[in-house]
This record gives sequence, structure tokens and C-alpha cells, in this order.
Amino acid sequence: MPKIKSHSGAAKRFKRTASGSFKRGQSHRSHILTKKTTKRKRHLRVAAIICPADTKMVSRMLPYS
Repeated sequence: MPKIKSHSGAAKRFKRTASGSFKRGQSHRSHILTKKTTKRKRHLRVAAIICPADTKMVSRMLPYS
């Protein structure tokens, strides 16, 4: 059997944690940062965990992670 290709867009966005779940970066951090408060930007730095309902879909897109 040939190797399965990873979804390149998903590979850039998600990383698997040691426990098997996936983490993702927060959105709204790329531009138009002047109108956002310092507190809001600071909270957006922290990575979030993927919802359990989406874990199956992400794991299919990243078969070797």
C-alpha cells in the first residue's frame, strides 16, 4: 500500500499532543491588531485544544501525526 498524503493545510494548523488530542492556534491574531486590547491579544496567544467532535476529522487529515 502506498503512503497516505497528509492534508497540507491541516498540517500547518494542527499539532497532536502527547495525550492524542490536537492543539490549534487562535484566530484573529494576524492583522488589525491596533484596535484590539492588550488583554485580548494576550489571551489569543495561548493555543487551544480541538473540540472532541472535530478530533476524528482532523486525525483523518493527519494520518501520521
